[in-house]
Order: sequence, then C-alpha cells, then structure tokens
Amino acid sequence: PAQFRRQLHALTVEKEALLLASGYPADYLEPDYECPDCQDTGYVDGRKCRCFQKAEIDLLYTQSNLTDILKSENFSTFRMDYYSSDYIDAVSHKSSLDMAKEAFTVCRSFSDHFGSEFQNLLIYGSTGVGKTFLTNCVARELLNTSHTVIYLTAFHLVDILQNNTFGNDDMDDSDENMFHYILDCDLLIIDDLGTELNNAFVTSQLFLCINERLLARKSTIISTNLSLDELQNEYSERIFSRLISNYEIMLILGDDIRIKNAISD
Repeated sequence: PAQFRRQLHALTVEKEALLLASGYPADYLEPDYECPDCQDTGYVDGRKCRCFQKAEIDLLYTQSNLTDILKSENFSTFRMDYYSSDYIDAVSHKSSLDMAKEAFTVCRSFSDHFGSEFQNLLIYGSTGVGKTFLTNCVARELLNTSHTVIYLTAFHLVDILQNNTFGNDDMDDSDENMFHYILDCDLLIIDDLGTELNNAFVTSQLFLCINERLLARKSTIISTNLSLDELQNEYSERIFSRLISNYEIMLILGDDIRIKNAISD
C-alpha cells in the first residue's frame, strides 16, 4: 500500500506539472462543485444539505409568485415621499416620515448584520403604511446572500400548524415543506399577525413557534396592524413577554399607501 501511495503521489505531481506547463491550473481536472459541503449531492451525512433546503424554499417562492414581488419591493425602491413630516404621533412625538426613516434604517442594518448579530423585529402600525414592503426588502437581501427565508401570512402559518397537528389529507407538498422549515429557516417572516382566527390552540402554537426560534437563536420578523395594547389583550402574556423582551419594536403610522396609489392611478 505504501508503494501504491508513492506512485499515486508521483502521478499526481506529474499531472499537475503537465497542466501547469500547458497553461491550466493545477486543479483543472478536479470537479468544480457549486456546494463544497455536499459536493452537489444534496445530502450531508444522510440529511438534506443547506443548498438543497434553499433550492426547495426558492422553488416555493417561485410557485407563490413572491419572486416577482421581491424584484419590485426592495430597499432601492422604498420611497420616503409617501410619508409626511406634518403628521405627528401624539405619544412618540415623531412624524410619519421620522418613523419610516427609523424603520428603514433598522431593517437595512438587520440585513447587513444578519448572521453576525441575533435580532428579531416587530413592526406595527396602521394599514398600508409599508410594513410588508419592509419585510420584503429584508427577504430580498437575505435570499440574495443564500440564506433560507420563509414568508407566511399569520393566517397561512396557523393553517400549516393546524394541519400538521390534526392531519389533513388535503395538505399539499408545499405546506409540508413549509412546516419543516418554520422552526429551522434562517429567517421566518410572519406577516399580518392578528388577521388569523385566534383561539387557545393558535396561541399555544404561536408561542411554541416564537419560543423555539428564540431558543435556537433563529431570527423572526413579525408585522401587525394591532397596537401593543391589542397584542397584549389578544395573545397570552407569555407571547407578549417574549415579543417585548426579545424583539426590536418599530411603529409606523401614516396614510394608506395602497389607497394613495389607487387614487393616483
């Protein structure tokens, strides 16, 4: 065996020398894997590789038409001219424009430092002020840097959790895949919290989702039209405590941008 190893080494050295003499890199004949972790097999130690998981999530986004949305809703297309400096919030004494600028800065920083800092965001405020737009901005940035991102409306999230718990023959493959990644994806975005039908089961499952992701140090972004008082009244004290203690909370107020756009069109 030692003799064979020496011969193999000598042949390898000769091969590299011939490649270099011909103007090629020494590793020119080595496989060029897109994913060095799994060597493009999709699996590492019998488990799905991150590249496989990301490909599945990217497919889910494509099937749900979110890919096109993220092309138009990103940090470069976010418009501050929709927000007024004349509208002043009576509690915070900040203008609608000030709130939008702060939220934009926080979301931009969240994206830029993702992976090096553990952070969660809660964006609340009136309807149509750009909360979902901002979450889409973050999703776009993280997907572009090969992170796994799941975006779900609160209604869809609850539907998946209920189907997974009680079983549903009509549950399609996309919902099954979504459930597997809800707790494990790099970023979970829960949009429009408060629009789902709430009950004791929903509250318990929502707490499980939020708490498990906190324990695993997996970031979550939540958007809602509910005020903080309404959140506290609507959900359990345990959920509200987790949100207040572990999320950076941002308020955005102003006119409904969707109505403004409809009028201008």
